[in-house]
Amino acid sequence: MSVLSSFVWSVADTLRGPYAEAEYGSVILPFTVLRRLECVMDPHREAMAEIVVQYSGEQQRRTHLKIATRSEESAGLSFWTTSAYTLKKALQDPDNLAENLIDYVGGFSANLDVFKSFGFENVIRTLDERDRLAQVARHFEGIDLSPDAVSNADMGDLFENLIYRFAESANDGAGQFYTPRDVIRLLVDLVYAEDTEALRDRGTVRSIYDPTVGTGGMLTVADEHLHGLNPDASTALFGQEINPRTYAICKADLLIKGQDPSNVRQGDTLVVDRFEDRRFDYVLSNPPFGTDWKAVESDVKNEHARGGQGRFSPGLPAVGDAAMLFLLHVASKMRDVDDSGRGGKAGIVLNGSPLFNGGAGSGPSDIRGHMLENDLVEAIVALPNDMFYNTGIATYLWILSNAKPVEREGRVQLIDATGLGSKLRKSIGSKRVEIAEKGREAIVRAFAGTEGEDEDDAIRVPVRVFDNLDFAYWTVTVERPLQLRFECTPETISAAAAHKTLGKIAGLTEALESFGDDPYLNREKFNRELGRHLGAQGLRLTTAQRKTLWQTIGVHDEAADICVYVSGANKGEPEPDASLRDTENVPFGWGGHPKAHEALAETVQAYFDAEVRPHVDDAWVDWSKTKTGYEIPFTRHFYAYEPPRPLGEIDADLERVVGEIMTLLREVEG
Repeated sequence: MSVLSSFVWSVADTLRGPYAEAEYGSVILPFTVLRRLECVMDPHREAMAEIVVQYSGEQQRRTHLKIATRSEESAGLSFWTTSAYTLKKALQDPDNLAENLIDYVGGFSANLDVFKSFGFENVIRTLDERDRLAQVARHFEGIDLSPDAVSNADMGDLFENLIYRFAESANDGAGQFYTPRDVIRLLVDLVYAEDTEALRDRGTVRSIYDPTVGTGGMLTVADEHLHGLNPDASTALFGQEINPRTYAICKADLLIKGQDPSNVRQGDTLVVDRFEDRRFDYVLSNPPFGTDWKAVESDVKNEHARGGQGRFSPGLPAVGDAAMLFLLHVASKMRDVDDSGRGGKAGIVLNGSPLFNGGAGSGPSDIRGHMLENDLVEAIVALPNDMFYNTGIATYLWILSNAKPVEREGRVQLIDATGLGSKLRKSIGSKRVEIAEKGREAIVRAFAGTEGEDEDDAIRVPVRVFDNLDFAYWTVTVERPLQLRFECTPETISAAAAHKTLGKIAGLTEALESFGDDPYLNREKFNRELGRHLGAQGLRLTTAQRKTLWQTIGVHDEAADICVYVSGANKGEPEPDASLRDTENVPFGWGGHPKAHEALAETVQAYFDAEVRPHVDDAWVDWSKTKTGYEIPFTRHFYAYEPPRPLGEIDADLERVVGEIMTLLREVEG
């Protein structure tokens, strides 16, 4: 594949000069698609010409062409061209080459509108103006991209490799559209794992959807894997893509496979779900890492505000990271559970932030809560670092299901596959490791619970299973009483004079200086006596100004009287000191208490009595501020303590290094 990709990309030598490096992809990609289509059509040109002449309607032509070109290996063609041109024939008339190619591309059936997304007519005319059209056309005419030479899977790899090169040359996030095949295969295997036997049944029909479809790599692998299990299975592939070039490639690729081209639609998934009324058997996605959603903020927030009817009603993440919006979308697209108990499954690639970002009550925490409380998360798999082309960060596969097997209901598997990476001979961008076939099989066995069946298999994958509510906790606010000492010292008077509000009150500084510097340990007494003094000085402060004044002058002193509310519903109760306020995270089920929302009071009170009160006996819980949160601390559960090296060993190393340094210094001196 790398050889073929390099040969295709070598046309860049022809473009160098008239084209900037960042523009190469705009030429190479559409010509690669055109040549692939031409090679696929080539054996069927006569049948195609006869059907085009015999039938005039698009539907009639499509039906009869499909029947005429169907074989054991192919579902038949569902596209054609009314033009008699090929690249070879167009090159035979060099004076009119541009017009010939435009006629060729313009003759494709209406369902093959992908060249509009490439702006291909303009590409052809620009190449002609820059005197490069014949050389480029001749280069691609010499490449064999027939299905016999390049399989559909290899063609998908070629498209994505070219896009990687194009994005890399444009310094435009080289891996944005490119999901490594080893990652896709693992994701697909995990999603299919529990359905393997059912997928082998006669008459199997499954729908597969990717909301960030790119060039269609995930759909291709999922489709081929399913047909590997059951050659007679029927699949319907669906995808949505925001980028016009990758959309065009995906649509052309699915057309060649005999899929319905209307099932690939262009648009931003977060703004408009082009399949709003559809749900799918399998959903697969690798959304772009670390992208913000500022550009679509109003659309997303409007859908969130719709409540239960919106995909994003459970919560909104920070605007800087759209990952959890895609997670919500993917979960919403799984098909409903039918009478037989079969529902939908999904797999999505995410970075680490959706596991833990955001505290209790935040959007991300609420989204995790929605996923866990509705029992949608079946497993999370930690991948090795350096698995992707544009990032070396930690990545995870989330496997979702709305119809878990009975033995898995209410539970989540965490699978640590970080140690299963095999180093590549040559890095591709940031990708330095891959998960080889044996590693993938071991992960799938660990997920399926069949790891112990093969005793000779040396690969063991760490797995831990948790109840959904093991990841839930309450964040409780612990208050301590406000205790203040008041003194009108030079420091506190200066603080009042510098205050943006108090400093504007004429005569206040002088009045405070004449009040005296005796300490007060009771707020009410201080306010009362200071009020009399200020009144004698002709100063009348508002309630807000008096509060600001004592807050500015008062300092914490545990020997002072506790400040209490003097009015309102809390009259007579201790007033909390905001500077001493603290929070505690209390896990569901702490201390053997039930893992249930209803156990809030008894669990938190028991935790408080055991963990807080012994250290601060004047503290209390402000129950009105309690929030429920959800966090999946993946790495904590697989942390393995490594004791430090013995001191003797460290000393020996230091002595050795010092000795080496001294030797080098003596050599320099000599």
